Parts: sequence; structure tokens; C-alpha cells
Amino acid sequence: MPVLAITNFNVVCSILGGFITLFGLVSYLFKERFYLSEALISLLAGVTFSPNVTNLIRPLEYAGSEANLNTITLSFSRLVLGVQLVLAGVQLPSRYLQKEWRSLVVLLGPAMTAMWLISSLIMWTVVPDLPFLHALAVAACITPTDPILSNTIVKGKFADRNVPKPLQNIIIAESGANDGLGYPFLFLALYLIKYNNQADCVTTTLTLWLGETWGYTILLSVVYGAVVGWLAKELLHWAEEKSFVDRESFLVFAIALALFTVGTCGMVGSDDVLACFVAGNTFTWDDWFRLETLDDSLQPTIDMLLNLSIFIWFGAVCPWESFSANSAVSMCRLVLLGILILLLRRLPILLALRKYIHQIDGIQQAVFMGFFGPIGVSAIFYLYISLEFLETITVDGVQRDDARKLGEVLTVVIWFLAICSNVVHGLSIPVGMVGMYLPRTLSKAAEATTNDERFGPISAPVQVIFGRRRRKDLDGDISGSPDPSPSPSTPLLSRIGGSIIRDRNFGSITSIGAGPSTLPKLSYSRIISFPDEN
Repeated sequence: MPVLAITNFNVVCSILGGFITLFGLVSYLFKERFYLSEALISLLAGVTFSPNVTNLIRPLEYAGSEANLNTITLSFSRLVLGVQLVLAGVQLPSRYLQKEWRSLVVLLGPAMTAMWLISSLIMWTVVPDLPFLHALAVAACITPTDPILSNTIVKGKFADRNVPKPLQNIIIAESGANDGLGYPFLFLALYLIKYNNQADCVTTTLTLWLGETWGYTILLSVVYGAVVGWLAKELLHWAEEKSFVDRESFLVFAIALALFTVGTCGMVGSDDVLACFVAGNTFTWDDWFRLETLDDSLQPTIDMLLNLSIFIWFGAVCPWESFSANSAVSMCRLVLLGILILLLRRLPILLALRKYIHQIDGIQQAVFMGFFGPIGVSAIFYLYISLEFLETITVDGVQRDDARKLGEVLTVVIWFLAICSNVVHGLSIPVGMVGMYLPRTLSKAAEATTNDERFGPISAPVQVIFGRRRRKDLDGDISGSPDPSPSPSTPLLSRIGGSIIRDRNFGSITSIGAGPSTLPKLSYSRIISFPDEN
């Protein structure tokens, strides 16, 4: 007799597959019409499926313990960041890091340091009883900008229309490079916290910071990423020239390179995030792979699947109840902290340094780039790196009291700021577009109503899906029959996702008059044209 098997695996597969399927049906509408980020939509879906709402996704039950859950979240973040940063390095133009090193030095040096110190001062001021060293550790987690949430302003129709290409590239390069450079800021504070009771605190801290953090973690990862990327490029060139590699393996090569780099760097304990970005950029140093895969959709598709999955996971594992029930900071102070961080963490320093970054043309672009410095997956990654390190600060086998309190502050503040950034940066563009176009739209609507009353209805109707009727779609006499209903001799046009689906091989609709006409000849070998391909 058949028995229902409502297991965790079956439930998770059903929910993940169902959400991605439903989101895919309206993805163009949400991303290119409403300018909503897929990260925000996925986060809301994760909250809906979480134990706090429907209890369909139960992360703690899957992990078995809080420690295992933290390890899973850290590993998942590493995986997504590794793939994302290899792809970020791949999509930059040839020799970009070499050509634009001056702008990157400004962004990764004084700008990033100022972001760290400004965030530290804000946290030290707002969070009660927080030592400044602890504030430095918390601020280090949110200093890097997130490459995944940055996609909102560097990809898609909004970016193509409103963000100059040089500005897009520098945002990609900055978010890719500074993700791995969060280690020096974080571990300088953590080493000082760990050894602050020792007489040789400064000497020990500097030795570990310069040797382990800068030497082993940062420099080794840069060298390793460059070598792996260069070897991958040369091997792929050789295999392609010999016709040893098929198209599918060629397209997935960058994803495989990301997995390999994350795994090998993780085994030696180096900075796999920075190594992935360097490997991706070195891999396309001659621009060959980027140009060969420019029109391919496999890499963006895998990237989208990972991004949707991780933000669903974040929505499910986020400690929502701790925002209002913790001993570190009240909800009112968290809200104030979120506002101050989003406004002051990045914007003032980019306004001050805009003249030294030639990709920023004017104050408006500086404000735009300064505001869009999102906090996301990279902050969660550094959060769990910090919690892992704090567990080693013990006295007689028990975690030291100040380390335990810092862990609580880190968990509450970093998760809250990551959620705030996702919501605010995810809604900023649609809210701004509404404010920009609403008065113009109302004015055009009033004008169109007046014209319709003067000239009468259009004889050939247009069926609109996700769009609006435009008079320029019709090229005929507008003073025809007042009957707007379609007839066999009057063709009905359907606009789907902002464009008319046409037959590329046989006919196309060029004009429609008011009188009788024949339907365009359709072909069985019809090719679908998606809205974002126009």
C-alpha cells in the first residue's frame, strides 16, 4: 500500500524547485520592470518557509546542533562567494587589475580603512558597553561590499541604461577584491582582543598579523590564485586548439575553476575568497574566455541558482527572535545603527576621494556608488569566521566571558545589518524609479485620455500583457470604426514582457491599418525572443 514519505529531503526539494519555478515565470517582470533584486525576493521566501512562519524549512533539525548549523552556513557562504568572485573576475575586461590599479588602490586602501574606522566609531557610540576593540571586530565584518547584492546595479536593464560601463567595472572589481581583504581588519582586532591581557600583546599581535594574516592568508592566496588562473587559461587554450574539449565542458570551466580554488585554498587555510577573484581575473587576462562566452547563459544561470538558494537559506537561519530578545543591544538602537551605517559607512569617504577615482564622473555618481555598498553574504561569511576564532579564546577550557559577549553582539548586529542592507538596497531602485517617473506617467496618462476623447478609439486593438498600449505600435488611421472589439479581419497583437513575439524566419508585423488585413503567416519553426534579449 502506498505510504506518504514526507521527509526533509523531499520537502526541501519541493520547496526550492517550486519557488525557483514560480519565480522564473515572473522573473523578467520583477527584475526588469519592478527592478526588485532576486536576493530580496529569495530572502522573503526564506522567511516564509522558516520555522518562524510555516516551519517547512527547519535548518537546525537538518544540522543537528548550533555548531553544525554555523559550519554549514559558513561553508555555503564560501561556496557562493567563490563562484561569484570567479565570475566577477571573468567578466572584467582584459588586464583590468593592471590598467586600473590606481583607482583600486584608493578604494582598497584609504577608502576601505575609512569605512572600517567610521563603522567602528558608530558601533562604539550606539551599542552600549561595547569596548572599542570589540567595535573594530564587528565593523571589520561589514567593511567589504557584497558582490552578490552589487549585481542589482551592475547587471540588467537598469545598469545598461543608467550606469556607465567604467563605473560598473570598478564596482565589480572593488566588491570582488575587498571581500578577501577583510581578513587584515578583522584579525588585527581579534588578535588584540585575544592577547590584550598579556605583557607582550602588541608584539604577539603584530607577529601573527603580519606573518599569518598578511603573509600566509593574503599574499599566498594572491599568488596561488594567479598561478591557478594562468595554468587554467593555458590548459584550456591548448585543449581548445587540439579540439579536445567540447562546448559544454568549455562553458562550465569557470565554475569548475571556482570549486577547485575554494577547495584547495580551504585545505591549506588561506584566503579562498581573494584567491577566487584573482584566479578569475587571471584566467581571462587575454580576454579570450570572456569574449567566447559573452553570449552564453550557463554561467549566469548557475550563479542565479546559487544566489536564490543562499538567500532562501539566510531567510530560514537568520536569528530573527534575537533582534528583540538579547542582552547586547535594544531594537531601537539596532534601527538607529542600521540607519547610520547605511548613510555614513561609505558615502562620505567616496565623496571625499571621488577626484582620485577617474571612473566616478561627478558628485551624482559618487553618491550613487557611495550609497550602494551593500552588506550581505560576505558579512555573514566573516561573522562565522569570527565566531569560529572566538571559540579558541578560552580560560581553563571555557570560553572567556568577553569573547562570549562579543559573539552575541556580532551575531545580532551583523545579521540585522545584512537584512537591513538587503531590504534597503533591494528597494532603493524601484522606489527611486517610482519617484522619478510617477509624475511623468500621470501627465502622459492625462494627455492620452484627452487625445482619446478627441480622436476616438483605435480600430485595431492591442492586447497588453505586463505592458501598456502604445499608439506607435499602430500605423493606421485613428479615426476609424468606434467598435473596439476584434474581428477576424483585424489582427490582435500580444505584447509579452515588453516586446512583441515575432516570427524571425517568415514574417513580421510592420504596420496595421484600420481596414481589413490578413493574419501574418506563422511557421512551425518559430523562435522565441525573450524580452531581455531585445
